[in-house]
Amino acid sequence: MGRARPGAGGAAGAAAVAAVAGPLLLLLARAPPAAAGDGRRSDVRLVSEQFSQSPQKLSFYSWYGSARLFHFRVPPDAVLLRWLLQVSRGGGPACSHAEVTVYFRYGAPPVINPLGTGFPANTSVQSPFFIKMLQSNASVNVSHPAPGDWFMAAHLPPSSQKIEVKGFVSPNCVYTFHPDMLVVRAVEVSILEPDVPLPQTLRSHPSYLKIFIPEYTQELRLELQGCVTNGSLGCPVRLTVGSATLPRNFQKVLTCISLTWSCHLLLPSPPWERWLQVTAKSLAGPHVLVAFRAVAALTACRPWTMNLQHLLQSSPNRSCNASAALLPPGAGSWVPGRSRGAGGGAFCLTSYPVIREDTDVLSVRFWPADRGSVLVRSGTPSVMRLYLHTGTDSGGSLSISLQANQTAVTNSTRVAVCVNAASPFLSFNESLNCTTAFFQGVRLSLSAASRKADLVVPYPETDNWYLSLQLVCPESPEECEQASVLVETALYLVPCLNDCGRYGQCLLLRRHSYLYAGCSCKAGWRGWSCTDNSTAQTVAQQRVATLLLTLSNLVFLAPIAVSVHRALLVEASVYAYTMFFSTFYHACDQPGEAVLCILGYDTLQFCDFLGSGVSIWVTILCMARLKAAQKHVLFLLGTLIFAMSLQLDRRGAWNTLGPCLFAFVVMVTMWVYRCGHRRHCYPTSWQRWAFYLLPGISMAAVAVAIYTSMMTSDNYYYTHSIWHMLLAGSAAFLLPPREEHTKPWACSQKLTCHYQICRNHREELYTVT
Repeated sequence: MGRARPGAGGAAGAAAVAAVAGPLLLLLARAPPAAAGDGRRSDVRLVSEQFSQSPQKLSFYSWYGSARLFHFRVPPDAVLLRWLLQVSRGGGPACSHAEVTVYFRYGAPPVINPLGTGFPANTSVQSPFFIKMLQSNASVNVSHPAPGDWFMAAHLPPSSQKIEVKGFVSPNCVYTFHPDMLVVRAVEVSILEPDVPLPQTLRSHPSYLKIFIPEYTQELRLELQGCVTNGSLGCPVRLTVGSATLPRNFQKVLTCISLTWSCHLLLPSPPWERWLQVTAKSLAGPHVLVAFRAVAALTACRPWTMNLQHLLQSSPNRSCNASAALLPPGAGSWVPGRSRGAGGGAFCLTSYPVIREDTDVLSVRFWPADRGSVLVRSGTPSVMRLYLHTGTDSGGSLSISLQANQTAVTNSTRVAVCVNAASPFLSFNESLNCTTAFFQGVRLSLSAASRKADLVVPYPETDNWYLSLQLVCPESPEECEQASVLVETALYLVPCLNDCGRYGQCLLLRRHSYLYAGCSCKAGWRGWSCTDNSTAQTVAQQRVATLLLTLSNLVFLAPIAVSVHRALLVEASVYAYTMFFSTFYHACDQPGEAVLCILGYDTLQFCDFLGSGVSIWVTILCMARLKAAQKHVLFLLGTLIFAMSLQLDRRGAWNTLGPCLFAFVVMVTMWVYRCGHRRHCYPTSWQRWAFYLLPGISMAAVAVAIYTSMMTSDNYYYTHSIWHMLLAGSAAFLLPPREEHTKPWACSQKLTCHYQICRNHREELYTVT
């Protein structure tokens, strides 16, 4: 996460942000509040800390793995959070400034969609908060940030469809993103206890308070009492309750002017089991003294917890995260909504303990402890808590599937469902908006017309999630009094929804020790889970692409036949090797259904790249007409160099271009030597130039042009197939003929025993036939 460096809080503002999306309480390019040691008006209650992370090289966006993720942790009691963003450019003066998009989110990695693709059905997605950096520096400030995990993702604009050869023609521009986080936090925070008035005095600096919200808190009431301004009645105070989060901010602001009305704030279902930050600021100016008493009142919720006795025999790898006690004997006859005894009060919810079973990385299964279903009534909501607060669960997708009993739901009844983080929604009798104090939940519904409901939450926030269900009868409430519905639940945390489908691959990504998953789509499919088929290839198109890329290698039969005919057996072997591995590499490299892999993908790719480079190498050296020993030494040496360079960088242009240029220099040198030695142009025949060399050179030039500048993701299948045919065809045209006045196998002597001693004049080999 970084290394903390305590220091002063005053710092100069950086460049302003170019573009901002989302109506949030952000202060851009402003200095943080003065901390200790800042000068004459510093607030000694504030200190600053700075956190930094190692820079990462940015990539052009094509899928989620192209974005670079940064994970910060904000300490408690923070009053200001500032991100200092810096983009450095490398690669020479030819590299210009590039637009960098930076996303921010609290609690989980940001869910982004730069390509505008579709999400799976029933997916809950929030619009991300982001900025676009047009300059090399920018800063973003967040007042009163929520403590915990904050994530940042950065990427360059969406990648173009053009397939560029690495290091060829265009400059190799490198953009590096480096974020720093400056936090100003309060070291003196007053504790606001329930029902205990807390006197406060305001002048030039705000007052920082916090109150702990225990579990099963139904409502929080904050009130200001006894406000006095310089001895007179008045209450020019602004209360900011809660912490800021991104992309949506649910802070509550209470502004009090006078005491003619009650100055209070009601918060239904505040976040459970956490500290709630409250900031009081005077609106009367720096020289006016404001005094008041802050009072907090909590309304407790009395839960009814289902029986857990059978969990005593649970397996070791399963843990029950319920915090309530077992039911007492005789409690099974209780009716929700009624008091269990004098002075006990009515129950406000039915709590179903949930078992969490970790099955794999980012793979968790949840289910109710006593059964696989939940009994839903109309009196009180049935609540299940899903524990996703470990800090390692936010990198997957939360999948919720509910199905009501077919005979239990009638036409006039339905099951209202709310999915919330931090605290459950409990006010079904008043509203169905699923809104708690600081979270907007997701609403689902089960009815006679639709007995099943599904929800997918990609990258759920690190928190406790609550599933609330209640039977409602909007038309005839009396029908709900004795009715009940059994709802079957299927609750999972998965790395990728449906494993990214048939045309996607679920990949596990890592940033330091934090793991998250993303879908890499193929065959033209796009989207978060590879469900967007707007640009998808049909099965017929996939088969045609496979046939083009594989059968185009059969053109190598031409240089193989020419080489065998001219006794160039080494060259023929290289061309056969290239044809074989190129065919099966492209059969394995296909993104769709028409796939055949006889070896590992990496092995096939290495052999294909090696064969292509060595084919060009041996063709050029063969044209040089070197002596046999020299030629074979260079053949072997070049093959070894190709293998080494491909192991270092398989897609580098100079891995192939460098050795081939050396071979070309050797060929030109030999041709010039022969021209000077013979006093005549070499090759000497104009027919050789007109019918072989010029066509071969033209085909090779067109092949290089297509390979380096014309290939795109859309036309790859036929442009690369043309590259195969041009490369093989140029080799067939450029291979040199036999030497004149020499037969490949000439018999120099006949023996009396009818055997012959034959000598090959070029290879200096002898044989008896």
